[in-house]
Amino acid sequence: MADDDFYTRDRPENPGLPEDRPRGGGPEDTSARSGTRRGKQVWVIIGLIALLIILLALLMP
Repeated sequence: MADDDFYTRDRPENPGLPEDRPRGGGPEDTSARSGTRRGKQVWVIIGLIALLIILLALLMP
């Protein structure tokens, strides 16, 4: 069996079809993603943890 036969045997009939889950990196991904929803969630969690630490420090004798 030749190498070409080995690699083309399980290829789809139309290998040029678009991916169903694209990996990104296209022209629409060039903008910076600051202030996204995930970033806001992280800052809220950090703030809550800091508030909890401050409250525990104030309430401990």
